[in-house]
Amino acid sequence: MINKNVFVVIPGFNEEKHISGVIKKVKKTGIKNIIFVDDGSVDNTFNIVKKEKVIALRHEINLGKGSAAKTGCDLAIKLGAKIIILIDSDGQHKPEDIPRFINELKTKKVDIVFGSRKIDKNMPLMLKFGNWFITRATYILTGFNLKDTQSGFRCFTDKGYKKIRWKSTDYSMESEMISNASKKNLKYSEIFIDTIYIDKFKGTTIFDGMKIFINILKFVLFGG
Repeated sequence: MINKNVFVVIPGFNEEKHISGVIKKVKKTGIKNIIFVDDGSVDNTFNIVKKEKVIALRHEINLGKGSAAKTGCDLAIKLGAKIIILIDSDGQHKPEDIPRFINELKTKKVDIVFGSRKIDKNMPLMLKFGNWFITRATYILTGFNLKDTQSGFRCFTDKGYKKIRWKSTDYSMESEMISNASKKNLKYSEIFIDTIYIDKFKGTTIFDGMKIFINILKFVLFGG
């Protein structure tokens, strides 16, 4: 049975094709507390979400994934969350894995659990290279030995969130979260997850990767 103090936070932008399916699959895990943060979508995403009877928030303009995720997590904490799961809205993650995250968090008694995408033939080549580069840089700079530092599928305790809470408004949030966890000496674990690459051209670009790397340096050296 899923604890009533478990919250799933889903940040999203222009995901009218996928969001309903993602929410329905999350509900099948038994979780009642679902927070969706629409980050200024210009399509029908928000109207679709409102029909799903979940907590729906909306940024009037697009502020970035980091901002949307933080808005959702902050609300979860205010509503009494003890465990928060972050999952992407585009259908690439399998909500069926949520119980595995919770079990890992509890049995290993860690502060945060990272979902690690399997590096296989299904992962686009550009993502493979970018993931390898950023992951290696993160290990050198923070000491966190993860297979995948950029996956958005993560789970953490309420106390852990208060220590890793990020300032980044964009995709750099994943790296800042790791940097903050490292500085606070948080306990962490990692589980492998399957990923469905619906759009092989979606994700971080080379420019995004360079920006993330520069931000990692800033997080480690100057605290962001």
